[in-house]
Amino acid sequence: MKPTKVTLTFDNGADPIELPVVTGKLGNDVIDIRNLGKHGFFTYDPGFMSTASCNSAITYIDGENGLLYYRGYPIEQLAEHADFLEVAYLLINGELPSAEQKSDFDGTVRKHTMLHDQMSNFFRGFRRDAHPMAVMVGVVGAMSAFYRESSDAFDPKQRDIATFRLLAKVPTIAAWSYKYNIGEPFTYPQNRFSYAENFLHMMFATPCDEYRPNPVLARALDRILILHADHEQNASTSTVRVAGSSGANSFACIAAGIASLWGPLHGGANEATLRMLEEIGDASRIGEYIKRAKDKSDSFRLMGFGHRVYKNMDPRAAIMRKTCHEVLNELGLHDDPLFKLAMELEKIALEDEYFIQKKLYPNVDFYSGIVMRAMGIPNSMFTAIFALARTAGWVAQWTEMMSDPEHRISRPRQLYTGNERRDFVPLEQR
Repeated sequence: MKPTKVTLTFDNGADPIELPVVTGKLGNDVIDIRNLGKHGFFTYDPGFMSTASCNSAITYIDGENGLLYYRGYPIEQLAEHADFLEVAYLLINGELPSAEQKSDFDGTVRKHTMLHDQMSNFFRGFRRDAHPMAVMVGVVGAMSAFYRESSDAFDPKQRDIATFRLLAKVPTIAAWSYKYNIGEPFTYPQNRFSYAENFLHMMFATPCDEYRPNPVLARALDRILILHADHEQNASTSTVRVAGSSGANSFACIAAGIASLWGPLHGGANEATLRMLEEIGDASRIGEYIKRAKDKSDSFRLMGFGHRVYKNMDPRAAIMRKTCHEVLNELGLHDDPLFKLAMELEKIALEDEYFIQKKLYPNVDFYSGIVMRAMGIPNSMFTAIFALARTAGWVAQWTEMMSDPEHRISRPRQLYTGNERRDFVPLEQR
């Protein structure tokens, strides 16, 4: 039988404190410490490793058993049978759509894919070599200046409009950041394409030739978007919630999430994996790098293996591995040196006792970078596509928080380690 309360006792004879235990549908129970401050105590938990900052019904992760559920649906089933907008509907609304609901949802997203014409001037204000994520942070934040009629976070109707605008326009912003970077004219969205097809069209079409999206590549991109759509209370999602807790508009909150995702410890893992493979260069050097990875005194890390949350197999990795083979087979790239190197590294690592013991399995980033590189997507766009995918989860989490009657403005406490009170000394006496 699970406890309903815990008692905090002290070794100095002070009165004990009773705290309630709250049980969710799945996962660990939590100790409700909201009233602890009234007793003169706070908790200390850098990185929030053991602290639940909110209650949420959107995503569940079991890192020990390698489970990832969106609204109760296993990620494997969604990646196999659904498309990205169907998953976005699920994350935002809590249930899978009917055929009519999906048609209406997809149609509304298609109607909002174009950007306000003046927004093209924002792109031209950046240097041509600006990182796409820098452009996205700026342009997504600027949406609040162009769509003020959907900027009131406390109005449910405006929240709905802002949600559609973000889902529809972030792919356009991401693709245009790439086009601007390489000096090609912006490609406008085409409503006849699916969500993934439209993004590939805006990335790779030019006015010179007709572009026809490859269905295998479009499906691969769709899976990448589904697998990255949400991942519980990670750094960028928490950033969106903290920004939104003040009542900030959705565009500002999503821009904050993009900025957080840009950090190399969060959204840059697949890009780092490719850089590592390029550094290794040849299969004959794999043993050398695996030896370095085991050496605690060496700063080298084997990127794309293991995961902070998943202590078992990343459930997204097997899906991405299958997709990787489909894409490389479609493009005739199975003899690609980088892919052969990656497969050899995967084989050796999975058979090595050190990696088996520490459960350092290949994660989703190990394969997704290879897939996107094969599709012609440059490394600099990997995190931008991650942001595009995660926008669905961000708006779902933001909407859930704004609808939660218990939500409060975020105000973490601290353990103060500075000087005690001291008096000011005039300049001439110092």
